[in-house]
Amino acid sequence: MSERTIALVTGANKGIGYEIAAGLGALGWSVGVGARDEQRRKDAVERLRAAGVDAFGVPLDVTDDASATAAAQLIEEQAGHLDVLVNNAGITGGMPQEPTRVDPAVIRTVVETNVIGVIRVTNAMMPLLRRSASPRIVNMSSSVGSLTRQSGPAAEQTTGPVAAAYAPSKTFLNAVTLQYARELSGTNILINAGCPGYVATDLNGFHGVRTPGQGAAIAVKLATLPDDGPTGAFFEDAGAVPW
Repeated sequence: MSERTIALVTGANKGIGYEIAAGLGALGWSVGVGARDEQRRKDAVERLRAAGVDAFGVPLDVTDDASATAAAQLIEEQAGHLDVLVNNAGITGGMPQEPTRVDPAVIRTVVETNVIGVIRVTNAMMPLLRRSASPRIVNMSSSVGSLTRQSGPAAEQTTGPVAAAYAPSKTFLNAVTLQYARELSGTNILINAGCPGYVATDLNGFHGVRTPGQGAAIAVKLATLPDDGPTGAFFEDAGAVPW
């Protein structure tokens, strides 16, 4: 079992996360479907297996320390190591989010999932990742977290509506990704942030213009980087995203 390439995708029961799991599974990898809802997790695993993917369920609530620890223990028992972690789980916190009106509790909740949740899961999985020959960490971010794009001329501000909780949470996530890259410099662990684009999912009421499969492509690309690939960078399909 330990010779297989093992991946874990958080928030993998639907949308982009499901398609990331499908994309990695299509490579012949064994993919852990991380999700907190038991029935949705089971349904996703069944769908993936029906499509020929070696999938297994991983109960995981990224906002809960004990859940992250238990998920790591499960993967330890299943495979003994982890090659790829895709931190995909995320929330918007609901709209509108004008900074003059937003409830600070909303910001706290969004950051707990989108940032602290990533740190919690990454650190729980780090001992398993260190056992891999070519470990990769992919943090699913968004171009709304780009300060450059947010602060450009009005005509260039194509990063979504004003969102005082969601957009800064992705900027925060990008900054955290850089800190991991700095700490892990000189190791074989590559960590990058990826933007899926404006994908039609329940996160945005299915108003996006890209399919979940298209949105998943950047994660699959970053998960399969060569050993001399980039780390501590931010990418979309077209290339690097400005910070």
